[in-house]
Amino acid sequence: MTSSEQSWRFPKEFWLANLMELLERAAYYGFFIVLTLYLTNIVGFNDQWTGVVAGVFFAGLYFLPPFVGAIVDKIGFKRGLILAFAILTVGYAMLGVFHSKLLVIVFLFVTMVGGSFIKPLITGTVAKTSTEINRARGYSLFYWVVNIGAFSGKTFVPYIRQGIGLEYVNFFSSAMSFLALLTVIFLFKQVGPPEEEKSLKDVFRALVNIFTTPRLIILTLIVAGFWIIQHQLYATMPKYVIRLMGAEAKPEWLANVNPLVVVIFVVFITQVMRKYKAVTSMSVGMLMMPFSALAMAMSVPLENITGPEVSIFGLFSMYPLTIMMIIGISIQGLAECFISPRFLEYFSFQAPKGEEGLYLGFSHLHSFLSALAGFIMSGFLLDAYCPDPRTLPEGISVTEKATYYAHAHYIWYYFAVIGLVAAIALLIFRYVTNKIDEKNEPGTTQERA
Repeated sequence: MTSSEQSWRFPKEFWLANLMELLERAAYYGFFIVLTLYLTNIVGFNDQWTGVVAGVFFAGLYFLPPFVGAIVDKIGFKRGLILAFAILTVGYAMLGVFHSKLLVIVFLFVTMVGGSFIKPLITGTVAKTSTEINRARGYSLFYWVVNIGAFSGKTFVPYIRQGIGLEYVNFFSSAMSFLALLTVIFLFKQVGPPEEEKSLKDVFRALVNIFTTPRLIILTLIVAGFWIIQHQLYATMPKYVIRLMGAEAKPEWLANVNPLVVVIFVVFITQVMRKYKAVTSMSVGMLMMPFSALAMAMSVPLENITGPEVSIFGLFSMYPLTIMMIIGISIQGLAECFISPRFLEYFSFQAPKGEEGLYLGFSHLHSFLSALAGFIMSGFLLDAYCPDPRTLPEGISVTEKATYYAHAHYIWYYFAVIGLVAAIALLIFRYVTNKIDEKNEPGTTQERA
């Protein structure tokens, strides 16, 4: 191996792909962190319907990419990127222009289709513009760019939402997508075709095989319990924080705690846990998740002890709700470090030889399932414990209004129970599969996972 092969040097298309990913993630997370607020405050859906609409949108983003990937194989990466960013530019812009319920649903679907192109296109470009020697470095850089984009989008969006209006966040996302579109049109060159094209028939076959592989579908359902809680950063947390703390609150910044923790700790935790089985590492993360939801529920007990503000080492003060949200979201980030990388590893080991990539296309089925369940649950729980202020009786006093939110923190108890059940289920799964593996010869697919 030469020193250049071991370096961080990549072709221009690699860096352009990462730039486009940064812009797309800034657009997506900037939009998604305020999506439920937009659907309720601007479009006029109630909390329950907001949960349904947002859940279907988010679920679709995780279900469609494997099918879109088969289309990308046919049309090529450059034309696919142009199509994706053109669709996203139009979709986001139209969500800023039109606010009727029917048109919003139409343009959310348009945006969902455009977004589903991005994952197979960008990850495929990274694979094609790196070698076997530097591919790990390439994907580590790509992972950092994803989180930088997510962090920057959620950091900038509150200034738009509080400054000129919530609906204008859509134009920010459209502008980021348009910059990515210009990048691919004028700077990006076509990269080689995928090494092995996939047909839609192949994709459907892989999906059927996954649903008929007991280990994969059971583990997917269990891990969905983790993601149901994780999705509450977008489903419940923005409305919860703003309704309890006021319009000046910035839930977008609280959500940024998650990618910050992941970026700092994921490499270290993965390294520490590398000698343990994937299910063991996932079990550690799953056992942490109930404590994440419990921490978020503890703002009321903390406020009863400390009062409305908590002094932080005498330097500044924070609201109890802010403190417990930061703690809860930090625990989520740490749990993700134990779960996400090893889940992908386990998933790949269950695939037939040579079809690992096709199977990994469906590795986010847990997010598809958890988005539907988590967002729909969120809508009903918000309606019950932390209702839209506009639905409260007119003319009520501040004290009377407070009674409607006295049990808002109960929402997080529901998710703590879900996390606990999922953690126990994973421990049972681990015990049963270990017993089965003891009967297999060493070195089988299950043994390595």
